[in-house]
Amino acid sequence: MLTFNPQTYFNQVGNGKTTLKCTKKQILFSQGDMADAVFYLQVGKVKLSVVSPHGKEAVIVILEPGSFFGEGCLAGQLIQLATATTVDAARVVRIDKLSMLRLLQEDRTFSALFLTYMLARNVRIQEDLVDQLFNSSEKRLARVLLLMAQFGKEGKQEGVIPKISQETLAEMIGTTRSRVSFFMNRFKKMGLIHYDDGLHVHSSLLNIVLHD
Repeated sequence: MLTFNPQTYFNQVGNGKTTLKCTKKQILFSQGDMADAVFYLQVGKVKLSVVSPHGKEAVIVILEPGSFFGEGCLAGQLIQLATATTVDAARVVRIDKLSMLRLLQEDRTFSALFLTYMLARNVRIQEDLVDQLFNSSEKRLARVLLLMAQFGKEGKQEGVIPKISQETLAEMIGTTRSRVSFFMNRFKKMGLIHYDDGLHVHSSLLNIVLHD
């Protein structure tokens, strides 16, 4: 199985690469900015969000280390469709569009790894769409918590989510903060989550997602 060592590949980028040390809530690019680079998240988390013409904000995803974003420029996207903001202190590699295209053309191993990541991301987006269309807000919240806790990876039965506001969770699943608060209290009373240096998510929360 191929493993991805970003430093090995990004060293080939040369002058087209910039490593950014970011503070909490730092905006990397805003909705409507020129799309001219791909970003790779090394440390920390990044929130992608969109704002409607009426001013309503929705969080698309919270990215974990090892994630690419801003890749739309490679397909001819001229402006950013979302705003990228760090959730906490982060380290991000910015690769300009031409350098990224050259790396993809010249290194087949990197191209294969990047394609694998993009396909997995596409599957996740489709799952998110189905979730939004057909599941209740309670199920959507349970699924988001399980995903953020990386449930199922390496046989994990419990995951810990660093501090995240209920407002952000509400924006992610398309409901109100009061509804999120209601469901979180319900999950806690049922023993599906608990708080102790972060939010602990138990595998039993999956029953909420699977319940008809």
